[in-house]
Amino acid sequence: MLTIYNTMTRKKEVFTPVHPPFVGMYVCGPTVYDDPHLGHAKSYISFDVIYRFLKASGFTVRYVQNITDVGHLLGDDGEGEDRILKKARVEQVEPVEIAQKYERHFFRDMDRLNCLRPDISSRATGHILEMIELIKKLIEKGNAYEQDGNVYFDLSTFPEYGKLSGRNVDDLLSGTRVKPAEGKRHSADFALWKRADGNHLMRWPSPWGTGFPGWHLECSVMSMKYIGETIDIHGGGLDNQFPHHECEIAQSESVTGHTFVNYWIHNNMVTLDGQKMSKSLGNHVTLEELFSTYDPMTVRFFVLQGHYRSPQDFSDEALSSARTGYGRLVRAVAKLRDTVGEPASETYPDRWEEYRKRFFDFLDDDFNTSGGITVLFDLVRETNTVLAGSKNRDDLQYLNALFHELGEGILGLVFASTPEASQGGTLTADLVNLLVRMRQEAKAGKNWAEADAIRDHLKSLGIVLEDTRDGTSWSLE
Repeated sequence: MLTIYNTMTRKKEVFTPVHPPFVGMYVCGPTVYDDPHLGHAKSYISFDVIYRFLKASGFTVRYVQNITDVGHLLGDDGEGEDRILKKARVEQVEPVEIAQKYERHFFRDMDRLNCLRPDISSRATGHILEMIELIKKLIEKGNAYEQDGNVYFDLSTFPEYGKLSGRNVDDLLSGTRVKPAEGKRHSADFALWKRADGNHLMRWPSPWGTGFPGWHLECSVMSMKYIGETIDIHGGGLDNQFPHHECEIAQSESVTGHTFVNYWIHNNMVTLDGQKMSKSLGNHVTLEELFSTYDPMTVRFFVLQGHYRSPQDFSDEALSSARTGYGRLVRAVAKLRDTVGEPASETYPDRWEEYRKRFFDFLDDDFNTSGGITVLFDLVRETNTVLAGSKNRDDLQYLNALFHELGEGILGLVFASTPEASQGGTLTADLVNLLVRMRQEAKAGKNWAEADAIRDHLKSLGIVLEDTRDGTSWSLE
């Protein structure tokens, strides 16, 4: 029985979808103005596993993820410059070029991490008409007001604002330290529509003049359009909890009059030396940079070793440790598949079904991927025992099927080949294979000192050699 930690109630709850077996899951996607970084990897790997596990548990899932290509304004008050416009000015190109360039980079890196594409990936700019209609309804209901071409949500009309993050709406409304922006009734009122002058390249006609939507509006519109007025799961990073998700709740529930989301899921942050990793702080590591040193599956394994609700501190030591652990899995599965070929059955006798049950029990407990990984390592030990003993073909087939179903199907790991991560961009598989051949030639010529020197040098680079009757193989430590 699946239980999920619901940020709204601050406790684990048994998961019951609105229309079982259908599950509607909406996850806040990227603002496409820069390259994705390790923090994005943690978020989207976490929700990728949730998506995979829900489907493996028998649910029919519609996974919707937005692409913010307009309206994400700089500053905590949402009154600054559009992030995409700022980047376009820096790179001296059109804003749409920035959005499409970094959208491609996002999906490129998510594909490398083996994150499944959402069922629906929707751009904010493709839903301007729906946003305008939602704003009209909010004005009609008295929840929003227009001032000089800008439209704001009136926070005083939604007393429950803050129920997700624990903020007090009265404190927000009565605060005197922040002077309201011109045209706002309260400093905490958030923008639904912003006026654009003639130099603003991203603008659309509306009943309130030419302008563009606020950031929070798109998620309400897209989730309700593709899933419904009440959605089962809404996910995103912990930093989106306030104000973004609070604003989504306010505008959505003001329009519909009922609960917007039944289960709120928030992943925690990746930190660097204990500080949140983010673009705005200038301490982020892009995935493109990371993949020049570490195989994408090592990065995925690193994320899965932690819990999605726990912070993870980034370091080369942590990634190197993940590479070692992932390498153990890859080597075990490679030996297994050299013996039995591709996985076949996923119907198991009791002995092997017990491993599957343990794995599902971990994931049923708020998607505990680290617990699921311990089951995979138990299967590694079983694999080595069987291969060293009678090599019962039936047992090997069941082990192979378990690695395929649990490790590849649900955790999204790739066991197809040994990872070939580079070291500083200079180490390649071909070079390692050349050194292995040189060592073999040295051994054939009884030049033991040279053979040992090559082995030791490779080991210092994190490459382990294994000599067998069939030759020498190598893997990352």
